Amino acid sequence: MRSRIERKHVSFKLALAVACLCLSALSTFAADAPSRVMIKPEVSRSHREELIKRLRVITGWRNLTFDSNGALRLGDIPTTGGSESARLLLIEAVAGPNVIVLEDASARTDVAFCRVVRGRWVRDQLNMPPAYVVLIDFKDFQQLSGDAEARAAFDVGWGLLHELDHVVKDSDDARDAKTVGECEDHINRMRLEVGLPVRVDYFFSRAYLKADANFNARYVRLSFARQTKRYWLVWDATTVGGLHSDDQRALVR
Repeated sequence: MRSRIERKHVSFKLALAVACLCLSALSTFAADAPSRVMIKPEVSRSHREELIKRLRVITGWRNLTFDSNGALRLGDIPTTGGSESARLLLIEAVAGPNVIVLEDASARTDVAFCRVVRGRWVRDQLNMPPAYVVLIDFKDFQQLSGDAEARAAFDVGWGLLHELDHVVKDSDDARDAKTVGECEDHINRMRLEVGLPVRVDYFFSRAYLKADANFNARYVRLSFARQTKRYWLVWDATTVGGLHSDDQRALVR
């Protein structure tokens, strides 16, 4: 199976997204506590706070934050609960060999929830570490409705962890409906560690809900489970995106 990280050349815009952080990233690497996970300065304060809040809940790190240079800092306050597997993944991402840049991709039609692509340094590429850009569509997560347990198990924090797992673990997504894939197996372990239902499907399916005939809505759903009980998320795929020619096999990024 192949990794879901896109191996094709990224656009100049994405290459520039990494290059613009070159100087600040390098200065961060030289600090006493280096971090290779960076957030772009263009990401709004509200979106940063939302991401920080979700990651704190998942990991139990109460003072996890982004510093003034945009570097992800895990903090030093003892944890209160949280997922040990999620903490280990973030430690590997922060201290690993790859530069990971977080970019706000809200309302982009080519991003459904989150997506990770390869980045390129504009200058001195041979001497720079491998770079990846995690595209986060914060607005997509605001389109979700459904059971509270499912919404807690599929927010922007979980979306970022999914993409980080691809980079850090080189894990694969599902290629058919029989499994959720290696990556989501890892994320499901984290959900279990914090008492949340696990994701049952990687591909979303059509939700046959009645829509206003004046709107071109196409509702889809994704299932989660705790023991024998099912929980559902529902959203309009024409707004969020991710539809392929066969909407029954569309990917949830």
